[in-house]
Amino acid sequence: MSRRAVVIGAGLAGLLAAAALSVHADEVIVLDRDELPDGPEHRKGLPQGRHAHLLMSGGLAAMEDLVPGVSVRGRLLDAGAHEISLNSGMLALTPEGWLRRWRHEGPRMLTCSRALLDWVIRETVLAETKTEIRKAQALELLGTTRGVTGVRISTTAGETDLDADFVVDASGRGSRIVHWLEKLGVTGIEERTVDSGLVNATRIYRRPEGAEHFPLTILQANPYTSLPGRAGMVLPIEGDRWMVSLAGTRGAEPPADPEGFAQYIRDLPHPILARLISGAEPLTDIHTSHSTQNARRYLEKAQHWPAGLIVLGDALATFNPAYGQGMSVAALGAQTLSRQLDEEGFTAPTLSTKVQHAVAPSVEGAWALAVGQDIWYPNTKGPAPTTADRLITRYSRRLLKAATGSYTAASALATVTSMEADASTLLHPGTLWAALNGPLLPPLSGPPLTPAERETLASLDRTGAELP
Repeated sequence: MSRRAVVIGAGLAGLLAAAALSVHADEVIVLDRDELPDGPEHRKGLPQGRHAHLLMSGGLAAMEDLVPGVSVRGRLLDAGAHEISLNSGMLALTPEGWLRRWRHEGPRMLTCSRALLDWVIRETVLAETKTEIRKAQALELLGTTRGVTGVRISTTAGETDLDADFVVDASGRGSRIVHWLEKLGVTGIEERTVDSGLVNATRIYRRPEGAEHFPLTILQANPYTSLPGRAGMVLPIEGDRWMVSLAGTRGAEPPADPEGFAQYIRDLPHPILARLISGAEPLTDIHTSHSTQNARRYLEKAQHWPAGLIVLGDALATFNPAYGQGMSVAALGAQTLSRQLDEEGFTAPTLSTKVQHAVAPSVEGAWALAVGQDIWYPNTKGPAPTTADRLITRYSRRLLKAATGSYTAASALATVTSMEADASTLLHPGTLWAALNGPLLPPLSGPPLTPAERETLASLDRTGAELP
């Protein structure tokens, strides 16, 4: 008997879920309401698509696991993505000071435009699996509380029912899954939202000649000053370009006009970004986005869960993109689906429930990282910090402070940030001891530039500002 799986959403989470399902289903249909581009172009249905995205090594490993025999990393690098060590390949000013650059490279991440990443993943999944993409709008789920039997869709030909043995909702931030579940009779879904009011503003620049090897540079926002957060980043992307991405929480939103954008950069807590791009040529307009709130649906807590239904990616939980873990969480969710399919089988009645529970830990880890900082910004909308939040914040700040001068602390943070290990790693005895001891080296007074990088920065600078 032929088995059909339907995935709602042709974004990263949906295509990776399709790759997982294609091993077990006879037919995998991915539905998306957008006309998908033929190359690495921005798509309308991805509001954060024009802003900075970091693909952590844990997420990349999950992607490669889902399409065995294919090097996703190699394809991305061939297309122009950059590979950067979290320990040694970037300049980062944190709320606790500048991070050092250690000789041990440790975990790596890939940087490129989201358009390029999505295109490479889409082309890879379509070429390597039996996945078909159809242009259609999902209207509602078919079935009952006990199980889902398909999706009602709208196409240019009208409305129709598409039967399925398995349905994955990966439709992103705008998912209507709670409403759909209510129509099936599944009610009482717990939801939580924490919104710092963050606004992203991004502009692409031509990378200046001579700056080919200048490291990714980031000035992180500080949530602990009782002032709105301000952040900025210059990261390399494909095509010999720099993506300059600014972020500000409620009350410090970056503007979309060129002069205001430039002034915002000059007003950041360190002049390095302003110096870097002072002579760089802008290639695009400034694009802004307000789709940055943290929102979580605790579907794993539902008293009854329909068989044949899984929710993954942003449809399950969205995170402030400043923390760079959303794509990796989506990939890990699809990898979890794949492993549960291998263990349980496509038609196992408990499969959906087990998958929904199994994806929760990686979601919780990313949620704790994002919300644990966002709750401290003034005018954040959401629950007030609890006693537990205050204790966790005290420890995380102490560990971050230690990481400015302790390789043990820095390595633990890099491993968790890269999603190669879960947050429990931060409670291992060695990490606890490192946090207790604090930084073993004195704080840096400025960015840890090499002599060559310092010369490059001086050659690029048109501001005349002094660099500490």
